[in-house]
Amino acid sequence: MKISPLHKTVLAIAAPAVIELILTSLTQLVDTVMVGHLGAYAISAVGLTGQPRFILLAVFIALNVGSTALVARFRGQNDKKSAELVTAQAILLTLAIAAILTIPGIAFARAMVVFMGAGSDTVEAATTYFRIMMLGFIPTALPITISALLRGVGDTKIAMRYNITANMINIVLNYLLIYGKAGFPALGVAGSAIATVIGNCAACAMALYAIAGKRFHRNGNHASDFIELKVTRRNCEPNPAMLSRILRVGLPSAAEQFALRAGLLIYTVTITSLGTKVFAAHQIVLAILSLSFVNGQAFGIAATSLTGQALGRDDPEGAKRASASCQKIGSLISTAMGILMFVFRKELVALFTVESEIIALGALIMILTALIQPFQSSFQIYAGALRGAGDSLYPAISMTVGILGVRPLLSYVLIRQCGWGLFGAWLALTLDQIVRFILIMRRFRSGRWVHKIV
Repeated sequence: MKISPLHKTVLAIAAPAVIELILTSLTQLVDTVMVGHLGAYAISAVGLTGQPRFILLAVFIALNVGSTALVARFRGQNDKKSAELVTAQAILLTLAIAAILTIPGIAFARAMVVFMGAGSDTVEAATTYFRIMMLGFIPTALPITISALLRGVGDTKIAMRYNITANMINIVLNYLLIYGKAGFPALGVAGSAIATVIGNCAACAMALYAIAGKRFHRNGNHASDFIELKVTRRNCEPNPAMLSRILRVGLPSAAEQFALRAGLLIYTVTITSLGTKVFAAHQIVLAILSLSFVNGQAFGIAATSLTGQALGRDDPEGAKRASASCQKIGSLISTAMGILMFVFRKELVALFTVESEIIALGALIMILTALIQPFQSSFQIYAGALRGAGDSLYPAISMTVGILGVRPLLSYVLIRQCGWGLFGAWLALTLDQIVRFILIMRRFRSGRWVHKIV
C-alpha cells in the first residue's frame, strides 16, 4: 500500500514521539514492577505521590501549550527571531515557577500524602519519596518545557534522545538503589526516587545542550535547526507582549490541567478508601493505561505541530487534512492495542504482582481499559489539533465536564450507592472518556478552530 506524503510527514513526527513515550511509560512500568517486589505498600506509596506532583507540574504543562502553539506558527512563518524570544521567555518562566514550588512541595510532603489517604503502612515511604522528587523539581520541569518547544516545530527526534537516555539511567539506578546491588545501599522506595531525579538531571543537561545552538555542536544532528536559546537582553528581559500571547493560549490549559488533577485527586482519594490491595490493583491497571496513552499523545503531538505550522502558512484546509490524517492513523493503532489488552489482560497484570486477588481484580478492570482505547486516542489527537491552533478553551471545557462532573459523580454513585467497588470506579472513568471524546469531536468537526488568533 502506497503511503501518501501527508501520512509520511505525520509518521515522521509521531514515530520518534511514540518511541520516546513508550520507553518513558515502560520505565514507569518498570518502576512499579521493581518497587512492587517490596510489597503492596510500596506500590501504594509511589502511587499516592503521583497526583500531588502532577498538580504542581500542571502549571508548566499549561504554559507549554501556549509556547508550542506559538513556535509552531512561527515555524510556518519562518520567523526564527520570534521563536527565540518565546524559547527564552518560556525557560526563564519555568525556572522561576519551579524554584518557587519546590519549597512548599518539600515542606508539606507529609501533609499531602496523608490528605491523599495514605495508610499507616505507607505514610513514611510516600513522604520520603515525595520529598526526594521535589528536590529534583527544577530539572524535572525544564526538559518538559524544552520538549514542548521542540515538538511544536516537529523536532521530536531530539526530545526522544534525551528522554530515552534519562529513562535508561533511571532503570539501571533503580536496580542498584532499590535492592542494593553492586555495593550500593538498599534504599527501597527512596532509591526509586533518587534514580528518577538523577535521570531527570541527565535529561535536563541534554535538553539545554540541544537548544544551545549549532555553534556548540560538532554534530548538528543533536541540535534543533529552529529552536535556539539565545541569551540576549532582548530575549531574557520580561516581554509583556509575548508573555501575554503565551498566557492567552496557556491559561485555558492551566484550568484544564487543574481540573484534571483535582478530578484525579478526588478519584484517587475515593479509591484509597477501598483498601491497600484494591488500590494496588488500581495502580497496576493505571500504569498499563498510561502506556496506552502513548499512541494518542504521539499523534496529538503531530497534530499540534502540523496544525500550527499550516495555520502559520495561512492554510486552514491543510491544517484540517493534517489533523484528520493523525486521527485516522492513531485510531487504527489504538483499536489494535485494545484487542491485545483484552486478550492478554491477565498476563499483563501478573507482570506486577503474584498475589492472585490483585491479579483477578486487575484483569477484570482491564476489560474496560481495552474498551476505551479508540475513544481515548481520538480525543487526545483532536485536542492536540485544537491546541496547535491556539483553541485551548474547548479541550479545557471537555476535560472539566468529564473529570470534575461525570467521573466523580458516577464514582460516588457506583461505589457508595451500588457497591461496585473498583469496577464501578473504572466504569465511571470509561464513561468520562467517552463524553470527552464526543465533546471534543463536535468542536473539531465545526471547523471554527482554524480561525483562532494567537
